[in-house]
Amino acid sequence: MKRGRDRVRSAAQSAGVDIEFVERQGARSLEEAAGLLGIPPADIVKTLVVKRKDGTFLFALVPGDRQIAWSKLRGVVGVNKLQLPDADQALDATGYERGTITPLGSSTAWPVYADERIAGRRIAMGAGEHGVSAFVDADALVAGLGATLADISD
Repeated sequence: MKRGRDRVRSAAQSAGVDIEFVERQGARSLEEAAGLLGIPPADIVKTLVVKRKDGTFLFALVPGDRQIAWSKLRGVVGVNKLQLPDADQALDATGYERGTITPLGSSTAWPVYADERIAGRRIAMGAGEHGVSAFVDADALVAGLGATLADISD
């Protein structure tokens, strides 16, 4: 199987998304990662794997300084129950370990819901490997993945 960043690079090219990989030291928190990259926490976008009641998944992209607003996300998705899976379920659903998850190159192309606050920004996100961040244009990412852009965070 390809290394995480190779899967991400290949998926980004297929989606028409320019991507830049930046290696960094391991970080114990999102804030520490932002400091290492020299960007504000809001410019790191967390990719959260979310499980639906029927056992399928979706990706939620949320700025690093915000949290999923569960009621808003349920409304946009049109369901009444969503939950975060455990680490093993997230790995099985995406092929990526927590802390490296990205919708780019996921083992299954789950639907993507992106918080509207990422629009118009250059963002850093998981790159499929620990100690690596992927920088992308958020608008190109949303378009390339056919993501739903909505207010899904607090």
